[in-house]
Amino acid sequence: MRVRLVNLYAGLILFGVSIALPLKAGLGLAPWDVLHQGLAERSGLPIGLVVNVVGALVLALWIPLRERPGLGTISNVLVVGPSAQLALMLLPEPGDLAVRVALLTSGVVLNSIATGLYIGASLGPGPRDGLMTGLARRGVSIRLARTSIEVSVLAAGWLLGGTVGVGTVLYAAAIGPLAQFFIPLFTVEHVRDHAGEAAKTQVGVR
Repeated sequence: MRVRLVNLYAGLILFGVSIALPLKAGLGLAPWDVLHQGLAERSGLPIGLVVNVVGALVLALWIPLRERPGLGTISNVLVVGPSAQLALMLLPEPGDLAVRVALLTSGVVLNSIATGLYIGASLGPGPRDGLMTGLARRGVSIRLARTSIEVSVLAAGWLLGGTVGVGTVLYAAAIGPLAQFFIPLFTVEHVRDHAGEAAKTQVGVR
């Protein structure tokens, strides 16, 4: 259990850092982060707080779906946002384009490593994961649920002023294969089968 807890919290902290890196790069964000950025700009709230609030609101949508949160679910809501905010405060402003590209690509890779760590711990999905799988249990296909959710949040975030760009495309193309590699790598042995199944449905969604 100790290893699973270490993996969970290391993964959630790194997930927050992986949000901050593309934000600093300014070359486009993952769909949920486009929404977070747009809401932060419109509300004037720190983006880390917005990440927390959105996570809590999405978690509330579990109630009619009768999904049950785990330790990892609650921890996701509480840890990712502050980790992203702290990383944004500590990271310097990038200079030339090469540095921005390095920040972007590092963020995508780190995101997949973090995904492997916290999903591999198998202590409960993130609130956005659970929304997707909850819809799937109500008869909506995983593909349709994931696509509908991500397209909706991307469109809403873009309308609110979030950054859509090459980073958005890179994330969409790379996160699935990378997470598929890292989830089995970081899965604690006695929960490997369960997490392997989770990897099929949860990559790229938080």
